[in-house]
Amino acid sequence: MQLSATLRPGLEPYGDLAALPAPGPNDWLANHPEPGQGFADFVRSVPHRPDARRRKLYLQPLGSFIPGSSPPLERLQMFAAAFFTLEVTVLPALDIAASGVTARHNSYTHQRQLLTTDILALLRGRLHMDAYALLGITMEDLYPDPSWNFVFGQASLRGRVGIYSFARYDPRFCNEGAMDSGQLLLRRSCKVLAHEMTHMFGIQHCIYFHCLMNGSNHLAESDARPTHLCPVDLRKLQESIGFDVVARYRRLLDFHLNAGFREEAAWLTRRIAFIARLSI
Repeated sequence: MQLSATLRPGLEPYGDLAALPAPGPNDWLANHPEPGQGFADFVRSVPHRPDARRRKLYLQPLGSFIPGSSPPLERLQMFAAAFFTLEVTVLPALDIAASGVTARHNSYTHQRQLLTTDILALLRGRLHMDAYALLGITMEDLYPDPSWNFVFGQASLRGRVGIYSFARYDPRFCNEGAMDSGQLLLRRSCKVLAHEMTHMFGIQHCIYFHCLMNGSNHLAESDARPTHLCPVDLRKLQESIGFDVVARYRRLLDFHLNAGFREEAAWLTRRIAFIARLSI
């Protein structure tokens, strides 16, 4: 499919883009070989996309998001709105004790965990008529089945609901003495929020560039991923939503500058300048 003259500069696969690093023995692609999803593959899959009726994203907190111990919900809302260029609403937090969700205590960490399948069923019943997708977020640890130790999250992509935990992205989860984790936790939370919500647009893992949509097998691999989409996956998201690429980048730049994410802000500044040079 040919790109329009307006879109082409913003999706040019050159400039400040890194190749996907060769996987180490414990990395995602070494353990989960994937064929990749080109743009034509994406179109042929006939994914869900926002329409005039379903064009909002909802974030559903489960349990407490305590200031200083959790990513600020207003920051997550601002980031998601900039990343997807859609209206994002944070719903009132659900009380876990009153929700009926099955819970247990992990035998290794001794922390409470919530059963993801119960949460997905709960979220399906709370999907608003104008929602493109509803993503549950929590600082509680999760498990998908009694035989599992834990899971970071689980989604029903066709059902347009998912649940993801930020608990293990907090440096204090395994080290209570860790200090000053707020900015790191917010950065990690923004990444997982964008990665998992992007899956809900039918976009699979990326094997073409170093990209937000690369698969991840462990926390170090997640931390190494950039916060931006490569041109292949950006084209898919743009096809689904229909945003102006440069306007989106500028909105994300404002967020990263305000959040103090200097590396991300520097990349966006360079990318915007690169597109401007191509557009002359």
